[in-house]
Amino acid sequence: MRTLKDLDPRGKRVLVRVDFNVPIQDGKVQDETRIQESLPTLRYLLEGGASLVLLSHLGRPKGHDPKYSLAPVGEALGRHLPGVRFVPHSPGSEEAQKAVRDLSPGEVALLENVRFEPGEEKNDPELSARYARLGEAFVLDAFGSAHRAHASVVGVARLLPAYAGFLMEREVRALTRLLQDPERPYAVVLGGAKVSDKIGVIESLLPRIDRLLVGGAMAFTFLKALGGEVGRSLVEEDRLDLARDLLGRAEALGVRVYLPEDVVAAERIEPGVDTRVYPARAIPVPYMGLDIGPKTQELFREALRGVRTAFWNGPMGVFEVPPFDQGTLAVGRALAGLEGAFTVVGGGDSVSAVNRLGLKDRFGHVSTGGGASLEFLEKGTLPGLEVLK
Repeated sequence: MRTLKDLDPRGKRVLVRVDFNVPIQDGKVQDETRIQESLPTLRYLLEGGASLVLLSHLGRPKGHDPKYSLAPVGEALGRHLPGVRFVPHSPGSEEAQKAVRDLSPGEVALLENVRFEPGEEKNDPELSARYARLGEAFVLDAFGSAHRAHASVVGVARLLPAYAGFLMEREVRALTRLLQDPERPYAVVLGGAKVSDKIGVIESLLPRIDRLLVGGAMAFTFLKALGGEVGRSLVEEDRLDLARDLLGRAEALGVRVYLPEDVVAAERIEPGVDTRVYPARAIPVPYMGLDIGPKTQELFREALRGVRTAFWNGPMGVFEVPPFDQGTLAVGRALAGLEGAFTVVGGGDSVSAVNRLGLKDRFGHVSTGGGASLEFLEKGTLPGLEVLK
């Protein structure tokens, strides 16, 4: 990849694709992690004499929806960098072009949500050309968007000298280490709702790993495939054969698969609801499994003991609704406690758990992109990386 070390930023207006897709409530940014992760790249360019034009998406707006405006992000970014101004115009508009034309070195313009542009997600060539007129060089530092072949990720990179930012470099280096000669034993912990979301990464990693720990709702598809009674738990009925096939392949490769032994169950998902602990393969209707139980927490702790490389993606339960967050937090603690191991957290709710525990510094790498990290581990590259070669 071409990196920032290949770019002389002096006197240049540099277009930077960042990932400021952050949670906003009541007009305030609730978690600044992604903003903070971008700062090394932005500061390096500013100290090198550049002016910056920043592009980002926020959420999934249907057209120009004010509740998805990046204005609160501009306010948050301004607390970390001097000279930041928010430009309330769609980045492909003539107004945006005029607003950035006279930027001086050291100044930063954050443009409005790229997904307000109808051609963004279609990688529209005309929109990419309008983006390209915003700068003289392009830096991609939005790893969480690098698996999207969108105009602000891929299209503009084909029209300007394009470079990877420091965050992109760090993400690629860490995830490549999981694919190329990882130290063994190597464990992968997967959670979340659906087996179908993780098929590619499971198939890619199975030949490389020693232990696979499966939690979250996706575990119930495996448990039912093995003949378990899972009550009203979420199951992908059309993936039962696939689940059996994956378990068979794991056995053939000598990979030990750990599934929940017990679960915390309830009749509905809401805070403070009455819960019961059931064996994972004997959950009665009308209950549904909503978190791994205490026996499974201990099983997973034991399964992780002694591993030298670990990758974690996805919660062990309905993490956002207490009390169904305890299994996820327990796994986070177990991984953080691995001495001398290289541990990677693959974005999403797993990162929220790490932040809640205050243990981010105990992990080798905490990724900013859940979907991007999974696709990279599946394919070994991403559309956003290919255009930087």
